Amino acid sequence: MKILGIDPGSRSAGYALIERRGRSLYLLDSGTMRYNRQTNFNQRLGLIYQSCIDLITKYDPDEIAIESLIYAKNVTSLMKLSQARGAMIAAFMYNKKYLERLFEYSPNLIKASVTGHGHASKVSVQKTLIMIFGEKVFKTNDESDALAIATCHALRRPIRDVVKPPPMESAR
Repeated sequence: MKILGIDPGSRSAGYALIERRGRSLYLLDSGTMRYNRQTNFNQRLGLIYQSCIDLITKYDPDEIAIESLIYAKNVTSLMKLSQARGAMIAAFMYNKKYLERLFEYSPNLIKASVTGHGHASKVSVQKTLIMIFGEKVFKTNDESDALAIATCHALRRPIRDVVKPPPMESAR
């Protein structure tokens, strides 16, 4: 099962593609999508939408996990993040395959699932991810956050949902 983790943002967003085979997790790719700050915000929303379409076209994940909204003191920043997240979700939902395959997780649940502590620091999350996936240099926090989101989803999925037995043949 291939899982795409998304750390949403209006200026940059992280993505990570992992594969779960049985109880094992493998990192396939990760990175950061950057959106031009010079572009007006409505144009940027179009870029965000298109970058998400490009991701699912390129990687064809089985499921997508995205971080839910966080509390922010700055209302303007929260509004822009909400709109960017909405553009991302719209892009994923445009492909009918993901109508029931998009999952949301709160930041505290993601940290708790990965490290065992819901208020873990970014450094602690990154160290745990390195223990799971092997040596990795994260270019941005968005990238490591996206990997944590995908990992959280993989760890929370029951193994029976990942490894489905072959269909039984009917007796004739």
